[in-house]
Amino acid sequence: MDSVELSTVVYVPPEEAYEFLLDFPGYADYSKHLAQVTHRGDGGPGTEYDIHLQWWKLTYTVRSEVTELDPPNRIDWKIVKDLHAHGHWRVEPAPAEAPEDCEAASRVYLYIEFDADSADAGMLDLPMFVSLGWVVDKVRPLVQKEAEKVVERIVADLEGEPRDVDLEFHEKPDTV
Repeated sequence: MDSVELSTVVYVPPEEAYEFLLDFPGYADYSKHLAQVTHRGDGGPGTEYDIHLQWWKLTYTVRSEVTELDPPNRIDWKIVKDLHAHGHWRVEPAPAEAPEDCEAASRVYLYIEFDADSADAGMLDLPMFVSLGWVVDKVRPLVQKEAEKVVERIVADLEGEPRDVDLEFHEKPDTV
């Protein structure tokens, strides 16, 4: 299994950041490649989200499920269609990271663990002569740039104004 963890600081209390993350259907407003998010359920454990993605000549729907909530600290989820992946959103108080003019700060983490080998080329209707490997190579830098834009837009909505945002990528700890 591969994993990635990234985080950023937002200048709001943890409860406010957590409530914002619970509004998963609202994420579609932050990316031109995220066409729509639909859901079945009340947002709690068992709620499924269909995340409709569009890029180039490809469309794909990722289906995820909320597996556990620990308000205001954590939202656990898993992918339930075409790929073995799971992860969580985690919110931690970060008062030392707040600038002098802010009353609160929180560090928001996104952790994803996935089995890249579980992805099947058949899950996408690829044009003739286009391989899944080619698509992955083209999408990888796009995903990082898009993630940075999305985080900046989310932070602007949370804090009420745009600012430069630092995404911190965390190394996977060595296991013994």
